[in-house]
Amino acid sequence: MSHPSSATRIIAVTSGKGGVGKTFVTANLAAALARAGARVLVMDADLGLANLDIVLNLTPKVTLHEVLMGEDRLENVILQAPGGFSVLPAGSGIGEYSRLTGEVRERLRSVLEELEVRYDCLLIDTGAGVADLVLYVASLADEILIVTNPEPTSLADAYATIKLLSMQQHRSTIELVINQVRKPGEGRTLAAQLQQVVDRFLRPPASRPVTLRYLGEIPEDAAVVQAVRKRTLLLEANPNSAAARALGEIAIALGRFPRRSAA
Repeated sequence: MSHPSSATRIIAVTSGKGGVGKTFVTANLAAALARAGARVLVMDADLGLANLDIVLNLTPKVTLHEVLMGEDRLENVILQAPGGFSVLPAGSGIGEYSRLTGEVRERLRSVLEELEVRYDCLLIDTGAGVADLVLYVASLADEILIVTNPEPTSLADAYATIKLLSMQQHRSTIELVINQVRKPGEGRTLAAQLQQVVDRFLRPPASRPVTLRYLGEIPEDAAVVQAVRKRTLLLEANPNSAAARALGEIAIALGRFPRRSAA
């Protein structure tokens, strides 16, 4: 079934800091959405420290870097991943993206426009933090999904990211996943606390309150560690594990939300 490009959802998955499982969540969400029948592509937009290909045990010969430099075509870079979705890998250790030129901005935008007509859902795995490249890539997405964990530093960095996205991009809705929770319900409690902090301290320019859409929590699970070490998708390696079931529920929750118009 063909879908017009206007129906495509572009979701930037980001985090305030590294080490919270953002790429793991992105890859397994893609597998869950693909399993539900969506045409999904994951774009690795961490152009300095790309690791999506490592998580998926892929060995790209060319990457997004070559496309942005005009050295290769998009169709030559896209790979098929285990799990039934497509991947646009990025190159690692490329210094020129630390300064985001107008030319790179324009090429990134055109890449997304080209992809938009081919897929139902584009998941963009951004770098962690609030560097110019991360914020610019996020600005191209219809929706923002922040992954954090219960550590106070991760939550503080998630709040800082939410604040920047609200102030600079006038985002009024941001989706939230809490990874690595230690007990059931911890994610919902932390999401509510984070919402309270947002309500108390965040005053967006347009005076629109910022709403955090809590999509769900993923428990600490030995199956996750095993899958990451083996460089396999959790949904493929251990689909009945607690974390895999949680990811499936988050994919369902994500699917319920209507596409948000670009800010």
